[in-house]
Amino acid sequence: MTDFDLAVCAEMVFRDLPILERVRRIDELGFAVEIWSWDDKDLAALAGTGARFSSMTGYLQGDLIDPLSADEVVRTAELSIKAAETLGVPRLNLHTAELVDGRAARPRQRATGQMWLTAQRSLERIGELGAAAGVTFCVENLNSIVDHPGVPLARAKDTLALVEGVGHPNVTMMLDLYHAQIGEGNLVELVRRCGAAIGEIQVADVPGRCEPGTGEIHYPAIAKALREMGYAGPIGLEAWASGDSEAALEAFRAAFS
Repeated sequence: MTDFDLAVCAEMVFRDLPILERVRRIDELGFAVEIWSWDDKDLAALAGTGARFSSMTGYLQGDLIDPLSADEVVRTAELSIKAAETLGVPRLNLHTAELVDGRAARPRQRATGQMWLTAQRSLERIGELGAAAGVTFCVENLNSIVDHPGVPLARAKDTLALVEGVGHPNVTMMLDLYHAQIGEGNLVELVRRCGAAIGEIQVADVPGRCEPGTGEIHYPAIAKALREMGYAGPIGLEAWASGDSEAALEAFRAAFS
């Protein structure tokens, strides 16, 4: 048994099955379900599976840090809220920059004060949208070394600074420990530092981005630290299955049991 609320990203496991069947399998195994994009899916059909959905993408386009396109993030965040209502999704995921095939749509090699200010102001507006709709927006940290080159303000320490600077209860962190291990490390101290700013934790092992136990991260130690902190939020497996998907999900459950 686990005392954590565990979820699994349907985009990355059971990949030989259609998305509806993936969702059903994850639900049957006792996990909540996460998806990435929603605009390319039949939301009514997903809702009809009866699965519990934990999070999904909270915008469609635009850069949170760019005055020229931040309004698009806010506009499509409103659309995401409407989509979330169909699935009962409580958390919507944001990045500091738009991604296309994992890369920054408009790469930047350095952060500026204008980027910080624009991101903070945009998140304040999005927080108000979330409060009105009863959903939480989570800003995800990324790594720009392996998976997401060209994304500014991507490290966990940056997303934490943004969330704490906004200071809105409907704007939190999507603390992705896979990305943090590549970009920063010292994960136990990182989760302790982020503390109340965390809206959700996502996990995968390093290298390879597969389930816990396939790489260098000792997830049972992180689970212990989270229990000591009294963390009661969700933990999502955003990882490829190294082999059999069902076995990967059980390894994930075991790491947090």
